[in-house]
Amino acid sequence: MCEHIEDFHRTVLMLGALALYADMPGADDAFIDTIGPCLAASLPEPPPGMFPPGYDPDFPGRA
Repeated sequence: MCEHIEDFHRTVLMLGALALYADMPGADDAFIDTIGPCLAASLPEPPPGMFPPGYDPDFPGRA
């Protein structure tokens, strides 16, 4: 797997882990509010072929 795809998958996994942590009792809201946008901003472009032809990830639901 190329490094670009590995970075994408790793970042998606971290966002998922953060979402699970956010649902836990006693989760630190300041941590979530700080780290969540940083992880989202660091998300690289999706790997080629991730979306079907004509799909625009900026406007989901509109092909």
